Amino acid sequence: MRIAVCVKSVPDAGSARTIESGTKRLDRSADAVLNPYDANAIEEALRLNETSGEGEVVLVSLGPEKALDALRKGLAMGADRVVLVSDEAAIGSDLVATSYALAKALEREDADLVLFGQQGSDSDGAVLWAAVADRLRRPLISQVAELTVSDSTITGKRQTENGYDTIQAPLPAVVAVTDAINEPRYPSLKGIMGAKKKPQDVVSLSDIGADATRAGEAGSRTTVMTLSPPPPRGDSKKIEDDGSAAAAIVAFLEEKKLL
Repeated sequence: MRIAVCVKSVPDAGSARTIESGTKRLDRSADAVLNPYDANAIEEALRLNETSGEGEVVLVSLGPEKALDALRKGLAMGADRVVLVSDEAAIGSDLVATSYALAKALEREDADLVLFGQQGSDSDGAVLWAAVADRLRRPLISQVAELTVSDSTITGKRQTENGYDTIQAPLPAVVAVTDAINEPRYPSLKGIMGAKKKPQDVVSLSDIGADATRAGEAGSRTTVMTLSPPPPRGDSKKIEDDGSAAAAIVAFLEEKKLL
């Protein structure tokens, strides 16, 4: 089975996140890492192929060429190769344009199963997998906490307020997994060293048969008009702990009729 995992290079959570004043986009010049949620999707792909005893795990991404540095973690974990769509015409892609480029790359790979992490840590949108599934015209199961694959179908368990939904779909399909589905493995030293030798293909939009006018700013359907700090929360009261803080807090809550 060929499993494609859509992955993303995101700013390191430990670095400051700023917005570029000119483009109104997230500044991505800081150190980048593999999106943590995507590690769960990679781990699940590896486990599925280890269970079957054969197959290939290919990582598919859209971003600048330097994103390869972050994506190599997936190769170190055990993925077989990376396909990175990197093109000047793709800069500034929103959800619509990104889903188009990824779908074209996935069509080229013709994978039996496409996996996504539940969301990107730099956006928390949690909708890209739905857009890609729609473009590929494939069934989608989202928020999967347990996944099994047979010869021609997949079965996913999704946790709800009332228990679990069990959903079955025919292959080929798209699945978005939660971070509760597994515990991603740590890359071994051997895996880290071997990752550098694995295929890491950087392709352009034309290489995957994509129309450049449907990617980047030209293909985007959303525009950021303005950005501003969050509004103030209103009146606030600061209580210094001089030994009477507990009594002051109780008095404040009584005043607000919260006790």
